[in-house]
Amino acid sequence: MTRGYSNSWKLLAVVLGTCAMLSACGTSEASEPQEQLPVEQTAEEDAMITPDNFMDTLMKGSKEDIYKQMSPELQEIISLDEFKTTADSFMEGTASWEKVTEFKMNNLVESSWKDQTGTKGIQASFAEDHQIAGLLIQPLETHEATDKALTKTAFQFPMKGEWFVFWGGNDVLSNYHYAHETQRYALDIIRTQDASSYQGEGTDNEDYYAFGEPLYAAADGKVVEVKNDIPDNTPGVMNAEAPEGNVVVIDHGNGEHSITAHIKKGSVAVNKGDNVKQGDLIGHLGNSGNSSEAHLHFQVSDGPDIFTSRSVQIRWADQSQKLTRGNSFQGLPY
Repeated sequence: MTRGYSNSWKLLAVVLGTCAMLSACGTSEASEPQEQLPVEQTAEEDAMITPDNFMDTLMKGSKEDIYKQMSPELQEIISLDEFKTTADSFMEGTASWEKVTEFKMNNLVESSWKDQTGTKGIQASFAEDHQIAGLLIQPLETHEATDKALTKTAFQFPMKGEWFVFWGGNDVLSNYHYAHETQRYALDIIRTQDASSYQGEGTDNEDYYAFGEPLYAAADGKVVEVKNDIPDNTPGVMNAEAPEGNVVVIDHGNGEHSITAHIKKGSVAVNKGDNVKQGDLIGHLGNSGNSSEAHLHFQVSDGPDIFTSRSVQIRWADQSQKLTRGNSFQGLPY
């Protein structure tokens, strides 16, 4: 984080930001269908805070109105006075905001904005009943030298078909990993249909479109680490004792190691010491480790240990696709 801001809004960024993590998406039951609005809306409905008027309200309107729409969980974390004080402090000196992402996923609409300098970011998640379910207010620090230092290896995305980037990008607004040097350029990827990552109630791993999908070697190399015995979690319950879960680490030379994490228990198809070619099957996607739902965690690091090595910006063989938060893209062809 940059210097010069009060500790109070730093706390706001930390505690409210947790509501926007992958762990908060995909496991709650769907909201009740909303009735069609009449042609003539009530004054209360006209005053509703939405993604379209959120920033104008935060800058020039009533912060009380925003606070009233926060979920009970957020209101338990921060009082109205604390919210007003921290928001005013953060907004000071900011002239304008630009919306950078907006997408709907699992009954939430998420929008994010950057200020005119690109050094401040705000992210808000709205439920179908207009309740503000998540709020992140945070400075945006960049690391230009490593942002531009791409891998020497050209990688292919390690899965087939269409996928959705839940976390990915070069700031903490689009990629919470970015705050940590060891995972700065990591990706969290899910599969979606009709703006949802699951079908049914989302209570079983098999409900998730990503669960069980085959994983492939992203480039030629030698397998240097394998874990295959970590149980898959019940959706919504994470295993912090083994954060990466089942994993395959491949040494591609040039000090570059791909790390494919959260693999399905017992599905790893390679052994330590194996030489693999790009496109070889290495396992199936699961929900093991510090994972709330079936998703791929993929990164390239300058060493084999995800917790001590530095993450490296990936050079993709297909550079036409944007693997940044909120975007869908095509992986390997079927």
